Amino acid sequence: MKRLHDHVDDYLTMRRALGFKLVLDGRVLPQLVDYLEAAGATTVTRDLAVSWAQLNAAAHPRHWAKRLVIARGFASYLQTIDPAAEVPPDNVFAVRYQRPTPYLWSYVDVGRLLQAAERMRPGLKAATYSTLFGLLAATGMRVGEAITLDREDVDLDAGLITIHAHTAKHDRARLVPLHPTTTDALKRYATTRERLSPQPVSRAFLLTSIGKRVHPTSVCQIMRRLTTELGLRTATVHPRAHDLRHTFAVNTLLEQQRSGAPVDGRIADLSTYLGHINPANTYWYLTATPELMQAAAERLNARFGDPS
Repeated sequence: MKRLHDHVDDYLTMRRALGFKLVLDGRVLPQLVDYLEAAGATTVTRDLAVSWAQLNAAAHPRHWAKRLVIARGFASYLQTIDPAAEVPPDNVFAVRYQRPTPYLWSYVDVGRLLQAAERMRPGLKAATYSTLFGLLAATGMRVGEAITLDREDVDLDAGLITIHAHTAKHDRARLVPLHPTTTDALKRYATTRERLSPQPVSRAFLLTSIGKRVHPTSVCQIMRRLTTELGLRTATVHPRAHDLRHTFAVNTLLEQQRSGAPVDGRIADLSTYLGHINPANTYWYLTATPELMQAAAERLNARFGDPS
């Protein structure tokens, strides 16, 4: 009879072969098995899985729910091999995920952000972060996609960025065409980077001041610091680097709305450009943004008349 740890290895191997990364699953499922074995269990039980999910009593219920989802996935697989395995219910923790309220960047404030980044020291750090934030604002890329770019992924002659499946969310590889002004800005950065870091440790396109790849935690810290200095961050308003992507999507849809062209005809294009797994994720930008809802209402009124 196989040990539970062996079943975990088989489960992870099978799922990863289908394209799932399962980074967190690979870390916590062995912990689940250790917990089961310590309790004297030979398989997954509902009660033990729920108890394991809540081991950190101080954590938010969302944390418990995420752990239980991972346990459910493994238990469902195990049940096909071991009928005694129990799949824990999916409604144990009544939590509902709410996306953070997005911060819509104005063109003026994006400019102020880039200028503030350019004032940082040392020089390569300033060039890297002003370029990173500018790239996010101009292309709508995700932070993780931008900082994992290698030099060969950025074709400055063709004005094209390649995002590979292993660095993209949901393994959605894609090409991102650049506006000529964005390409010119990246060329200037590349020249500065070569001058300030002629022998970097990393092949990353965007480098830290010591020639390494930018870490996502550092991006959050720099964004927090700069937005605080600029007076954009308050007790209730928390601008994020990811909001530059949101702003790009919103401005694209707004321009489409204001031109009078049907948004539905371009949603699929924008969804592909942003790397969304389906257009529903792109439609969220419309429903989450008062400006877009107002523009949509104005078009409806123009066509059907004011319902009031």
